[in-house]
Amino acid sequence: MSGRVRIAAAVVGALACAAVALALWLSAGDESAPDTGPDAGEAPSAAPASATSSPQPPTPTDGPDDRCRAIGPFPPERIVVPGVLEAEVVPVPRDDRGVTGVLPLSDKERFAWDMPPSVQPGERRGNVLLNTHTWADGSAAGNRLLDGLDVGDRIILTGSGQRQCYDVDQRMEVEASAKLPAYYEDDGPHRVAIIVCSGERTGPGEWSHRTIWFARAVA
Repeated sequence: MSGRVRIAAAVVGALACAAVALALWLSAGDESAPDTGPDAGEAPSAAPASATSSPQPPTPTDGPDDRCRAIGPFPPERIVVPGVLEAEVVPVPRDDRGVTGVLPLSDKERFAWDMPPSVQPGERRGNVLLNTHTWADGSAAGNRLLDGLDVGDRIILTGSGQRQCYDVDQRMEVEASAKLPAYYEDDGPHRVAIIVCSGERTGPGEWSHRTIWFARAVA
């Protein structure tokens, strides 16, 4: 992928961390991983698709990975990590500067999806980009991923009557200032990439690391 990513971070108070805010600048080959995330105040109380001989579109059929392969791109509505979490996925547009949005800081359960023209589940190439909040009190979706999502685990995205499964093949933690071009890949193998704040909270809006999961689409 060509492109230059510049990160925008917000500081809003004391406890929660929003995973990512990204500004994309088209240029030659330099991309930055998210550097800081905002804090909030005190936490509020399938088998392969088959086609008949008719000209109708193919539909999923039963098999070893029943309904795990989408028949085409779709907007994700829910994410399931078996044994870890199930949550709503919300499309978030970029602002006029190209900065990727995040959900309200009080929204510790849902995931933000970098909506089109970014990659959708079921496409043939590129990363579906998701982020969610991590809270310092350990109660947010990001915390559950940090505790329970590892290499070999499955991620399932559903929406519009479709379903695409992904198997985690890489989990990595990088310093907040690290560059990570692979996260923003839009022309490599189809994957989902999830990023959350991690490490130590060193001050309001300041976390030492980012954890990123890459999961390859079940083909």
